[in-house]
Amino acid sequence: MSSALTDLCRHPIVQAPMAGGASCPQLAAAVSEAGGLGFLAAGYKTADGMYQEVKQVRGLTTQPFGVNLFMPQPSTADHGAVEVYRHQLAGEAAWYETPLGDPDSGRDDGYEAKLAILLDDPVPVVSFTFGCPTRDVLDSFAKAGTFTVVTVTTPEEAQAAQWAGADAVCVQGVEAGGHQGTHRDDPETDGAGIGLLSLIALVRETVQLPVIAAGGLMRGGQIAGALAAGAVAGQLGTAFLVCPESGANALHKQAMTNPLFVRTELTRAFSGRPARGLVNRFMREHGPYAPAAYPQVHHLTSGLRKAAAKAGDPQGMALWAGQGHRLARDLPAGRLVEVLVAETDSARAALALGGSR
Repeated sequence: MSSALTDLCRHPIVQAPMAGGASCPQLAAAVSEAGGLGFLAAGYKTADGMYQEVKQVRGLTTQPFGVNLFMPQPSTADHGAVEVYRHQLAGEAAWYETPLGDPDSGRDDGYEAKLAILLDDPVPVVSFTFGCPTRDVLDSFAKAGTFTVVTVTTPEEAQAAQWAGADAVCVQGVEAGGHQGTHRDDPETDGAGIGLLSLIALVRETVQLPVIAAGGLMRGGQIAGALAAGAVAGQLGTAFLVCPESGANALHKQAMTNPLFVRTELTRAFSGRPARGLVNRFMREHGPYAPAAYPQVHHLTSGLRKAAAKAGDPQGMALWAGQGHRLARDLPAGRLVEVLVAETDSARAALALGGSR
């Protein structure tokens, strides 16, 4: 690992920030305590809600951890298309007996307020999704002693992150669960994502920044493969989602290995932005018609998803999952880190032995 990342965690394992509740303080602290790098997800939280979680993590561990921020989104949504989708979802609202949300609830996710808190009371790592901060923002974090990471899905996005002054990039392959962290949401590129190993190589050819690899990683052998390809660490989300410390809904955890859910797909059905999840009824019925309108669609469907969870109906929930979801292991987070480290070390030793012959 690069020296800066080595100072942050003993092992090349990062717990992905999963917005929506999974990446809670208990999970982040457990991963960091085990020598990985735990992450809080500030997305969909108020600035004060984020700060309260930061305080909780600090009360649970003295080890470094990170906070992930969503970048503000431009106003490019077609309001007419959002209204058409609202009418299409009327039956869902009636079924779950809950009103649809206000699509205009906000596009910036409290970004400036969260920046102010994290610069006033710095945490070891801050990462960004859905875009790249300005050089001024990244310089401010550098002065505060915070290590910065920008999520990228193309070599061009990685280059933008390097120009802006990021310390590292999180290279997200198309295999990843949850939202694709593209800097610009272009419907014409739907389905054109790059696989992780190819993307690592492309980014390594383009920038000199350390690369954290994300996308479908569930076993130490895969982490070793990403490290061999040039990454300095692997970032895992779905693998940690099923841990007892995870704040994910029990139905979401059970769905990871439920034979009823056989595959994942990228969909705009729940949020208006491409995100990978287990294919369920809601995705099949509404995915083909969902507009490119984030976070408007997210706000619109938020109540529906909560009502479906309350009703015990996974067919109406956003079951975010990476392509390797069937490999999920119900282990305490600290134990999972230990297992992943052992698997990674074993795989790297086998690669080294093979190369010495």
